[in-house]
Amino acid sequence: MPQPADPVGIGTLYIVATPIGNLGDITLRAIETLKSVDLIACEDTRRAGVLLKAHGITTPMTSYHSYSARGKSAALIERLQAGARIALISDAGLPGISDPGTALVQRSIAAGVPVEVIPGASASLMALVLSGLPTDRFTFEGFLPVKPGARRTRLEALRAEPRTVVLYEAPHRIEKTLAAIEAVFGDIAMSCSRELTKLFEETRRERVSQLRAHFAQHPPKGEFVLVLPPARLRIHGE
Repeated sequence: MPQPADPVGIGTLYIVATPIGNLGDITLRAIETLKSVDLIACEDTRRAGVLLKAHGITTPMTSYHSYSARGKSAALIERLQAGARIALISDAGLPGISDPGTALVQRSIAAGVPVEVIPGASASLMALVLSGLPTDRFTFEGFLPVKPGARRTRLEALRAEPRTVVLYEAPHRIEKTLAAIEAVFGDIAMSCSRELTKLFEETRRERVSQLRAHFAQHPPKGEFVLVLPPARLRIHGE
């Protein structure tokens, strides 16, 4: 549990992992931390409020998202240097992974503010294990570029990747991304997970063409994690 704030000392920034869907997937340490800090910085105060209410957490909140990160970081650093204990949470998972939390961590370290991570749920690791593909070596690529040319260029750079590849994708881009994967890699077998830990959780382990056909008939919903096999397992689209 975080120690009481030192009024004449420097505070601590706590990077707290939250559930990726099921509200029960939060650690006891995370709950204790969120209850005892002075302030919780979160992407969406409404979404965070649902989680906090479910666990009886009444700590004050402030918004911290990609649009406010640059200006808000300075204010948060100032409070941390004055001795405040602040927890940073994202809408789901561990802050700093494909979200603006990285900037606050970097600025805190540069300002000499202690940073602690309270670990928890991870969509990328969960999808990797569910895929059935090799887990001994893998690379996390996050979201591919939105523009078609840049997306294809990035995929071409991954074509010879000897490790399993983990990608994130939004529902409104999943069909275009699958089409790009098939164009670059061929009709490979891969894994596609969505709505992890939620009521309609689903993992499909199929060839790209089968996934494309499925989503053409079933409008994609939820956040996606795609797992591509390493090069040795997808030669000639096998």
